[in-house]
Amino acid sequence: MTEISRLVAHIVLPGFLAIAPLAHAQEPLRAIDAIQKIQKRYAPAPPPDTVDTIKAGDPATPVTGITTTFLDTMDVLREAARRNENLIITHEPTFYNHRDDTAFFKDDPVYKEKLAFIEQHHMVVFRLHDEIHMARPDPIGMALVEALGMTKNLDNPADPSRVTIQPVSLRELVQQIQTRLGTRTMRIVGDPEMRVQHIALRPGASGLQRQVSALRQDGVDVLIAGEASEWETVEYTRDASAQGRKKGLVLIGHEPSEEPGMEQAAKDIRALFPTLKVDHILANQSMWSPDHPPAK
Repeated sequence: MTEISRLVAHIVLPGFLAIAPLAHAQEPLRAIDAIQKIQKRYAPAPPPDTVDTIKAGDPATPVTGITTTFLDTMDVLREAARRNENLIITHEPTFYNHRDDTAFFKDDPVYKEKLAFIEQHHMVVFRLHDEIHMARPDPIGMALVEALGMTKNLDNPADPSRVTIQPVSLRELVQQIQTRLGTRTMRIVGDPEMRVQHIALRPGASGLQRQVSALRQDGVDVLIAGEASEWETVEYTRDASAQGRKKGLVLIGHEPSEEPGMEQAAKDIRALFPTLKVDHILANQSMWSPDHPPAK
């Protein structure tokens, strides 16, 4: 800019107000941009063959609000729509299998209605599973330890996989867990009166090898896990107990074991987008027992 033009630009004629240059209108946040920022919050890059992908919706959709949840059930999606939140961050699959492969459900009425609801409300569904578990310490595991009131009992403050508590019976431990988590269904293997002190934790459904490897560690009395196939870790624990080994298994349910971690994720994401509405919506347990029917 020349000196003359600089001076002209600053001249204010009598009776006129100086008007600042108009600021460019801020572009709305697109779902894909929000997702990429969330991903980088937990891991520098997704692992190979990741399931952390968009499951439904247009990535270019402007975000009106963000919902985190353990699993985007129909009830969760309806509540998100009621709150006008259209970016759904779910930890578990939307369409009933690990990879959200929809080929089998192509003509299924339940699948079609769920997909239609997502499309009708201009939602974008993203699964945040692999990358959040890659963070260290694992936010899902740490949140479960906190929900159980065992943060001060960690053997290693940076590792949520083992805790040491004051000795109690397996029966008492289960009662404490149920009180802390409010679970409707729990499944337990082992002697109810066995004294337990050293606990391994494996939230979710980590599978036979990881669960058994945790349980057979020296000194571990009981494994707290989300779920397991009844013919795998369950029967291994039953045989171990029958052989006189001091081992127990507490299956608290997949949802109660990982929902606290996704609730923490809402807090993490809220810090990334302070001007956006970010909520956590509980998926709750799907199964119930005769003593604990679902709330109406």
